[in-house]
Amino acid sequence: MEKHRCDWCVGDSLYEQYHDEEWGVPVYDDEKLFEFLILETFQAGLSWITVLRKRENFRVAFDDFDYKKITNYNQDKIDELLQNSGIIRNKLKIKATITNAQAFIKIQEEFGSFSDYIWKFTNGKPIKNTFKTMKDIPANTPLSDTISKDLKNRGFKFVGTTVIYAHMQATGMVNDHTTNCFRYEEV
Repeated sequence: MEKHRCDWCVGDSLYEQYHDEEWGVPVYDDEKLFEFLILETFQAGLSWITVLRKRENFRVAFDDFDYKKITNYNQDKIDELLQNSGIIRNKLKIKATITNAQAFIKIQEEFGSFSDYIWKFTNGKPIKNTFKTMKDIPANTPLSDTISKDLKNRGFKFVGTTVIYAHMQATGMVNDHTTNCFRYEEV
């Protein structure tokens, strides 16, 4: 019998694999949280599948999302990234990645880890929602508004409330698998 999945991923093997193995699984690792944050910022205004298809290219282009290296990117590196057809070549988003890496490190210094900082908004545990269909799932919530505002106040760019809610979904801060999805109880 075929497993029932959230509607948004059905029909694309890459999407289905991402849904089945990663989406909604709680992430407490700073390196992985940074990767998702950067990918979500590049996704702003685009579909997630566009970013997912370019994910490996992003990993290579951005030194495996090593935020310590990214903080030192200079204009030559920015120009190189703008010529890289394997990624989304948006100058503002590339510059935001550098800014966000710097702000990410400041949060680590203040809170001990980015994970400690971001998960404090949910008391360290995922919020388990009970949405029956994809149309029930919001694009943002009052909590994503709060986190977005806090991140912006700390110098982050491209972290609007919708981007942050997508980040919360991807990293398991919220379980937005629909209740009929086989992953709903698993994550």
